[in-house]
Amino acid sequence: MDSLTCTASDLVPLLSSSSSAANATALASFLCTRFSTISNQLSDATYAIDNTYLLFSAYLVFAMQLGFAMLCAGSVRAKNTMNIMLTNVLDAAAGALSYYLFGFAFAFGAPSNGFIGRHFFGLKAYPSPAGDYSFFLYQWAFAIAAAGITSGSIAERTQFVAYLIYSSFLTGFVYPVVSHWFWSGDGWGSPTRSDNLLFGSGVIDFAGSGVVHMVGGIAGLWGALIEGPRIGRFDRAGRSVALRGHSASLIVLGTFLLWFGWYGFNPGSFLTIMKAYGSGGSYYGQWSAIGRTAVTTTLAGCTAALTTLFSKRLLVGHWNVIDVCNGLLGGFAAITSGCSVVEPWAAIICGFVAAWVLIGFNKLASKFKYDDPLEAAQLHGGCGAWGLLFTGLFATEAYVNEVYPGQPGRPYGLFMGGGGKLFGAQIIQLLVIVGWVSATMGPLFYVLNRMKLLRISSEDETAGMDLTRHGGFAYVYHDEEDISLRPGFMMTKIEPTNLSPSSEEAQRSPSNV
Repeated sequence: MDSLTCTASDLVPLLSSSSSAANATALASFLCTRFSTISNQLSDATYAIDNTYLLFSAYLVFAMQLGFAMLCAGSVRAKNTMNIMLTNVLDAAAGALSYYLFGFAFAFGAPSNGFIGRHFFGLKAYPSPAGDYSFFLYQWAFAIAAAGITSGSIAERTQFVAYLIYSSFLTGFVYPVVSHWFWSGDGWGSPTRSDNLLFGSGVIDFAGSGVVHMVGGIAGLWGALIEGPRIGRFDRAGRSVALRGHSASLIVLGTFLLWFGWYGFNPGSFLTIMKAYGSGGSYYGQWSAIGRTAVTTTLAGCTAALTTLFSKRLLVGHWNVIDVCNGLLGGFAAITSGCSVVEPWAAIICGFVAAWVLIGFNKLASKFKYDDPLEAAQLHGGCGAWGLLFTGLFATEAYVNEVYPGQPGRPYGLFMGGGGKLFGAQIIQLLVIVGWVSATMGPLFYVLNRMKLLRISSEDETAGMDLTRHGGFAYVYHDEEDISLRPGFMMTKIEPTNLSPSSEEAQRSPSNV
């Protein structure tokens, strides 16, 4: 909002003709005081509305943790349900402390260098003119989303202590550094830098196809590769054996919760809503861009779901709701990068290709005996990578300049006539994320594995971690066999004995009467 200013010297010439100079000065001062009060109240209202919008978006993104928990629970076997739900709780709890102490400072601790932030450790000297507590909460919700993605890849075979270690390391260091590179104003690849933009453009990863989804997916990839597949996932001949999750109902519930939360994930990444485009006084402003972002998110996910539905029907011969849910989420992960800078029709293309990317990576995973119970690496890593490339191809000039103003002549999508600079920047981001996460999370999982802190024993894995590590199953089985539930007096059924015909005749003979 433009600042409103008023001084008595501006109004005295307008009032002096109708009154004395002294009275005119006093009247001008009074009017300016009232005018300044109104201006301050409007400014306060703008801050309040923007912070309320950001807090509401943070709540939506945090609600995605419930979606992750339900999706993970339904995708694993019943004997590991409590374990996987506990890891989702710990992703949020451990991630909150590590992000508070270190992560937020590494990500947004400005002023800093292009590699890592260096202020606001433990939220010291925060809030500041650059951000309020609502911004911290919103960014924390993003950080734990990345950790939740990784937990799905290594489900059903990972020790509890390994979850605590990797989750704290990922949310406290690995993810924050990546978010600093591409989201902080000081980051070397950020599109909001004041100068020295990468290829004159910077990387456009608006809500995190790379920063969140690829980071979580690549971390999960290394964890699952180092651990190896679950027992029974591939037979002795190397053929794939489906270890299906125990509840399609939980998978569908989790998918809808994630869908709902994505409306805070993508539209909420604008951070503010009270911003006019142009001179103001128009129906079109940032609120319109937020609505468009919600539309592109919806279209990409729905297109991916339908594409997966019919594609899998042709490939395997039946309609599978679990595949459709994964396809839907793959479309969301892909559109997250360019959701604010592409036309709605382009989002349909994004979702269509994302579905085939997921199908293709699942085929490769099966061929190379890679086991990911939730397809997290294929979905978030593969579809997230496609989303970065998609943005470099389809970002429009008008929307890029609206979302990232102040840089005239900024490059935009290759297919939209904007040249290849933005596409080149997107490729750089893709390669750098793969390299950084591999160089940090790969050695971590390797060391944990060498120290025998990563994978559980084969006996525990066969019996299920709920029983061996968490004191019992998530569900009650065979209630009729529980002695404590039986009444004190029970009537038993007496079964007749089976007699042969000869014995029956002997019983009927006169000598036996």
